[in-house]
Amino acid sequence: FFTPNDQKGKNKPLATLRASNWNVWRYHTGSLAFGSFIIALVQFIRAVLYYFQKQAEQQKNKCMVILLKITQCCLNCFERFLKFLNKNAYIQIAIRGKNFCSSAYKAFQIIVANALRFGTIAVLGEVIQWIGYVFIMGFTVAIGYFLLDAMHSDISPFLPMIMYAIVGYIVGMLFMNVFALAVDTCLQCFIFAEEKGQGIDFIPSQLKTLLTGEAKGARREDEDPLE
Repeated sequence: FFTPNDQKGKNKPLATLRASNWNVWRYHTGSLAFGSFIIALVQFIRAVLYYFQKQAEQQKNKCMVILLKITQCCLNCFERFLKFLNKNAYIQIAIRGKNFCSSAYKAFQIIVANALRFGTIAVLGEVIQWIGYVFIMGFTVAIGYFLLDAMHSDISPFLPMIMYAIVGYIVGMLFMNVFALAVDTCLQCFIFAEEKGQGIDFIPSQLKTLLTGEAKGARREDEDPLE
């Protein structure tokens, strides 16, 4: 995204991947570890509370069981929020190259300021992900069936079809998770471009047109004749 428009498509992909991997492991290993540690800590607390819940159930302490279940529910929501924030913090680390705490704070600011955009992307992304799961699983099962029928037409396809469906789901989940991360990254790059203005030569032409239209709308509001 940040490659100048006149150089896009000219860089060697392997060289870019090598440089990116070097930057991650050389400068941001601590950020990756810290973000993972926070999630692991919350999961550990949930596991401890679940153990206490089982102990309370054995002692038939219904009030304590209910209290622990409510606490676990709150921690589950908090863990989901942290995972969402972590993902966007990692994107900010990739964009700005800052530490985890600064990137997480910036990501939180961006999410709050662009809640409608993130909500729209989340809903549309969820729908597209499930469409991707269905198509990848369907094509995997269909291709597997025809290959199996051509090579071993005398055996029952029931169990192989189940295995093909499981493999297709796993592959689809991995692929669509990467797709979802790419969509979130594009959104944050778009917001970064908005912050920096339209005079940067790395912004794609389609995005420049959109940003120029938004800038014109903002200028019209600023030039309101009633003021």
